[in-house]
Amino acid sequence: MWIFEYRELIKILTVSDLKVKYQSSVLGFAWSLLNPLLMMLVLYLVFSNVFKANQDNFALYLLIGIVSWRFLAIGSSASMNAVVGKPSLVTKIYIPRQVLVMSVVLSSLISSILEFLVLVPLLIILGAGISPYILLFPFIHLIYFLIVYGLSLILAALYVYYRDLNQIWDVLIQIGFFLSPIVYPLSTVPPQYLDYYLLNPVTALIQMYREVLLYHQLPGLRNLALSLAVGLLLLAAGSAIFKRLERRFAEEI
Repeated sequence: MWIFEYRELIKILTVSDLKVKYQSSVLGFAWSLLNPLLMMLVLYLVFSNVFKANQDNFALYLLIGIVSWRFLAIGSSASMNAVVGKPSLVTKIYIPRQVLVMSVVLSSLISSILEFLVLVPLLIILGAGISPYILLFPFIHLIYFLIVYGLSLILAALYVYYRDLNQIWDVLIQIGFFLSPIVYPLSTVPPQYLDYYLLNPVTALIQMYREVLLYHQLPGLRNLALSLAVGLLLLAAGSAIFKRLERRFAEEI
């Protein structure tokens, strides 16, 4: 219920976060587009020439994976500072502290959606085209939002007490990038490790993004159901952990 009660505050904080993110940059939001494009170019040159990657539409394959991963990487990393970075809203007035995390994740969500929108003309220009299955994108992205928000609640709460968490998380994000099917197809994972590999919830999401955007296929209902279940579970766990730890936020900050 607090989402509806504090919706105006969430809106203000989200817009403010977006303005702060881009106002000091010469190119503004263009950097959010150049970053994945430049990374795609580097990875494309390396994996297509050195490792002889033969994936169809390899450039788009890489770009979808990179843009997908950026939502988790940027959203979760930024959320760690959501509570610590706004001490006056924690110590001087009462608001549900989840509002602070929600606004940061929403800001990352909006940036992610804009990055995906840029993919649409690229899909057409590079010959992949678009299909009606692209209409399933909002549902997949909503599931992803639940996962990122639930995880962000945990990270934001823990960061209040453990300030070196951001260093640990940066390392985990780097490891996670190469443990997700971003630069290589899922078929290259050795069968004996596949079950463990699929425990990463982002794996199924990246596959579903590629199915609806690149391969023009209906995502597997099993993947959709499992991803939704993981999202709801993370949301519940994140909310419970955040609520338990927030009692001493004012003291720690």
